[in-house]
Amino acid sequence: MIFNLICVRIAYRCTLYEQSYREPINLSNDQASSSDYVQSLARGLLVLRTFSAEHPALTLAEASRLTGLTRATVRRSLHTLQKLGYVITDGKQFELTPRVLDIGYAYLASAQIGEVAEPFMEALSDQLNESVSVAVLDEFEIVYVARVPTKRIMRIGLALGSRLPALVTSMGRMIVADLPPVEQSKFLKSAPFPKMTEKTLNTKAELAKEIALIKQQGWALLDQELEDGVRSIAAPIRDKHGRTIAAINIGTQTGRTKMSQLKDDYLPRLLQTANQITSAMAKR
Repeated sequence: MIFNLICVRIAYRCTLYEQSYREPINLSNDQASSSDYVQSLARGLLVLRTFSAEHPALTLAEASRLTGLTRATVRRSLHTLQKLGYVITDGKQFELTPRVLDIGYAYLASAQIGEVAEPFMEALSDQLNESVSVAVLDEFEIVYVARVPTKRIMRIGLALGSRLPALVTSMGRMIVADLPPVEQSKFLKSAPFPKMTEKTLNTKAELAKEIALIKQQGWALLDQELEDGVRSIAAPIRDKHGRTIAAINIGTQTGRTKMSQLKDDYLPRLLQTANQITSAMAKR
């Protein structure tokens, strides 16, 4: 089951059609004739999905027999997967590495988070009469996976699936702040950092200092850096191993909520809600 879900995530990220990740890959179907169809990707997925509880380790010959692909094709696919760190080999047999779990991790986490978080988000929104959102990190963007809106506070219409550049959002900065140091450094070096308003931080050096502060204090506050007149405050949602898998935020308007109110009134309730969701996730 986990391998199918992992392959679902790969296929989604590569913009294959929805049907292709609900059914076993069939290289002879009509999709193969489409100009958008990437045959090498389909073959790689087919090889990846060949590993299972019954076949945790495979030789080239076994993988070729199970997939129906030539040994040369299987060799190229496995060599690529090995270079990317998804399989290892002793020179004869190939096995999956734990890295394959990373491919489906965001998808699996987000699919559960929305369901688990919603009642806690609704309670928080009712208390404060403010919009509450949950998002996960997807490459250099955050993706909204749950949202309880009250009144529209941004020019941008936000809904489930909406994406924003991670580094100009409170939830994005919160998640990035909790990344492992090496991964965080690479992220900050490569991720886009658009100047959204006059208040958006000017340099990545300033941003790095802000990320370090967020890491230290355990929450992120954004004051009109994404859009004029909009403030938000975010807290981490963690899995049972303590890893930050998402963030929850409260969004409000500058004319309605002062910075002191965000910190003194909103923040304690936000942290409590984040902890409730984290505890509920650990029981899944």
